[in-house]
Amino acid sequence: MQEAQKRPYALGAHALHLPDGPCKILRLRLSATTDDDVASAIVPPVTVVLEGRSICHRIHLSRHTGYNSLAVALRCLFVGDGDDEVEKPNEEELDLSNAVPGHVVAYEDMEDDLLLAGDLSWRDFVRVVKRIRIIPVKPNRRRHHYGYGDV
Repeated sequence: MQEAQKRPYALGAHALHLPDGPCKILRLRLSATTDDDVASAIVPPVTVVLEGRSICHRIHLSRHTGYNSLAVALRCLFVGDGDDEVEKPNEEELDLSNAVPGHVVAYEDMEDDLLLAGDLSWRDFVRVVKRIRIIPVKPNRRRHHYGYGDV
């Protein structure tokens, strides 16, 4: 704990201090422009649902700088840093495709369509997202037969 106090990080009021790993320090900055500040004040938090779990989380997208920041937050919420056997990517290596291993990050828009997260620009995504859903990737159930045996 003393080591964290020694380091003079330039963190604002929107920083979240977490244990070691990619979640060590999650910087959540508000945008500098006044239009974004006004929009962030009226953007409600978004519910994040991990399929198969009964508890949901809420995330304020207006406090994130983009998809990488969101990926780090999702990793912190659903994977954590307690498992030493799981390889921990750097914050720069995290994106929505590997934020929650074995899952796909999708979102529901205002028309209740389920779409893949990351297809829109960040600004448009924040405007239209109603709910973020983290869906498990289904394993391929088809067997591949090569010659006489399974490979």
